[in-house]
Amino acid sequence: MHRRFLPMLAVAALAFTATACSESSSAQAEKPTGPNVVTVSDMTYSPRSVTIDAGETVTWFFDDRGVAHNVIGEGNATALIHSPLISSGQFSATFDAPGTYNYVCTVHPDMTGVVIVR
Repeated sequence: MHRRFLPMLAVAALAFTATACSESSSAQAEKPTGPNVVTVSDMTYSPRSVTIDAGETVTWFFDDRGVAHNVIGEGNATALIHSPLISSGQFSATFDAPGTYNYVCTVHPDMTGVVIVR
């Protein structure tokens, strides 16, 4: 009876080893660099405020150990800033008009940020 389960145990052990040794997609994702990058991790946007010139792009990089977040504009930013709910990867928005653009994570409303466009 035990001999029937040995092959299944071997397959399970092999699958576990392969999974444990593989890298997740978030570990493989390279963080973008530059002054207009906002990191989404530890339940916060960092930096919370970014000041840019009109025509520049802001990129949010999601890296919060599997916790899903989004970036949703408020007020005048509703149509401009609207990322999907994701746990890894990135989202970008280009700001053509001067102004103050507030945003929030709708899943975690204490997570807020602002883009100031000159």
